Amino acid sequence: MRRPGEGSERGSLSLFTAITMVGILAILALVVDGGGRLQALAHAEGTAQEAARSGAESINVGQAVLGQGITIDNTQAITAAQSYLHSAGVTGTVTLDPATNTLKVSVVDHYTPLFSFFGSTDVTGNGSATLVYQPGG
Repeated sequence: MRRPGEGSERGSLSLFTAITMVGILAILALVVDGGGRLQALAHAEGTAQEAARSGAESINVGQAVLGQGITIDNTQAITAAQSYLHSAGVTGTVTLDPATNTLKVSVVDHYTPLFSFFGSTDVTGNGSATLVYQPGG
């Protein structure tokens, strides 16, 4: 024999649990994929900065030894930065402004989210290095 009101809420707990679990999984997906995207961005920026530093170390030694000033060897700087990008396994662009002795590197890194409903995404990291020196003896 049934008691009054016994069957009216039957299954309501399982419906509540299903809705709650979907919400928890959606939040988990945002946290995991957001963290992965931030990690890819940090990797791209770090690689760009390191490539710029490696290129900025390409001082024109011949001019410096002769006392004609400290400048960056443009070709060697670009080659060193591109070589660093290649060894890091990323693609990017390297530009050099000789007037300011600034080497700029831009790196594009790809991140594929764990949860496919966010789609794939590219992140771009930028780095620059400026040759700063103090002439003196």
